[in-house]
Amino acid sequence: MGRIGERFARLRAQNKKALVAYLCVGDPSIEASVELALAAVRGGADMLELGVPFSDPVADGPVIARAGARALAAGATLPRVLDVARRLRAETDVPLVLFTYANPLLVRSLPRVMAAARDASIDGLLVVDLPVEAAGELRGEAAAAGLDVIPLVAPTSSDARARAAMSVATGFAYYVSVTGITGSAAAPLEAASLAAGRLSREHGVPVVVGFGVDSPEKARRAAGASDSGADGVVVGTAIVRAIEDARSTSDAARAVHALVKSLRDALDAP
Repeated sequence: MGRIGERFARLRAQNKKALVAYLCVGDPSIEASVELALAAVRGGADMLELGVPFSDPVADGPVIARAGARALAAGATLPRVLDVARRLRAETDVPLVLFTYANPLLVRSLPRVMAAARDASIDGLLVVDLPVEAAGELRGEAAAAGLDVIPLVAPTSSDARARAAMSVATGFAYYVSVTGITGSAAAPLEAASLAAGRLSREHGVPVVVGFGVDSPEKARRAAGASDSGADGVVVGTAIVRAIEDARSTSDAARAVHALVKSLRDALDAP
């Protein structure tokens, strides 16, 4: 069992939900990303998704798209994201998930990227635009490097597609709460939590809910009940917005810490 599996097992034993924090690495700078990620961990994040900025982020809303554009302008690349992961591992043992699109991986060759990710202490990969049917090579190379591969399941996924995704999930699966982009305001979070919980029980793999989780109250709704809801939540847009609105890196770190702590407190409240 890797770090992701161990973290979910520990949370389950404590009757807690996972809090996964997403950051776009390189926004506002590579150096700042290390400080901001550690602020999220200190605030109570159980896991970090390290976003690789991409020029055509079709799954992302305007807040994360702007962050990606700023990160690219600042010189963020996949190797630099992996360098951030390496530096974070020296400071924390939380699982690190590489959140990316397929192109940055494929242009460098999968075996080379998987080896580099392993060496940077990445624990898993979430490739948002690579359908499960097209991800066989990725899964094989990731498995050889000891990395989990996290599939996406959406409300529009048929039962057959959901089963196909869950059958190859390692670490956890990501349930997208809406049929839209990140940052959606009107996500049906209670329904998403129930659907995620059902998939988790049926397949024995943790499932977290993301998209539209931008406040403590919404985090509680997305997590759902301990016996029927999701295994955790992912928060991205709200964190990226807090960074965007800050006037300095230190202000951004304080804002990220405060936001993540408020989410952690809400998830842990009786």
